[in-house]
Amino acid sequence: MKHSRTSGSTVRPGSVAPPFSLNNSPHSRISLRDLRGRPAVLVFYVADWHPVAAEQLRQLEDLRTRIGDGGPALIGISIDATWSHAAFARDLGIEFPLLADDRPPGAIARAYGVDSTDTGRSRRAIVVIDARGIVRWSAVFPDALNPGLDGILTALEAFAAPGETSPSG
Repeated sequence: MKHSRTSGSTVRPGSVAPPFSLNNSPHSRISLRDLRGRPAVLVFYVADWHPVAAEQLRQLEDLRTRIGDGGPALIGISIDATWSHAAFARDLGIEFPLLADDRPPGAIARAYGVDSTDTGRSRRAIVVIDARGIVRWSAVFPDALNPGLDGILTALEAFAAPGETSPSG
C-alpha cells in the first residue's frame, strides 16, 4: 500500500486554526471567521463520489441531525468544484456545507498540513476547532479508512462547557 506524503506537518492541538474562505456555491463563501462562537469540525476528504467519503459524510449528516442546529458546525472540504459538491450532497442527502478547496487546488489542505503531494488532493483528516478558533484535536487517516465519529465526539465532549448538552447525547 502506497502512503501519501504531506508537504508540512498536521496542524497541532492548541494552535490557532489557519484562516480560510472557501466557496460553498459559485456565489457564496464560508470562512473560519463565520464559524467563530461555536465549535467546528473540518472534515477533509479525498474526493466527491469516493466510496469511503460517501460513507463518512453520511455518518456526519446523521450526527448533524441528531445534535441539531445548536451543535458544532460540520464542514466538508475537498478540492472538487462547487458543482460536484452540490450534486454529491444532493445524491447523499447531505445538508452541511461542502467547501471547494480549489483556488488554488489544495491551498487550505496545505495550510492544515493534510495535503498529499502524491495525489494533489487532501488526505482524509479531521480537525476539531473550539469556539475561539483554537485547534482542539486533529487526526489524519488512510484514504480507505472511515474514521467514524468517536474521535470527533470525544474531542467535543472534552471541551464542552459545564451544563451544555453533550454532542453525543
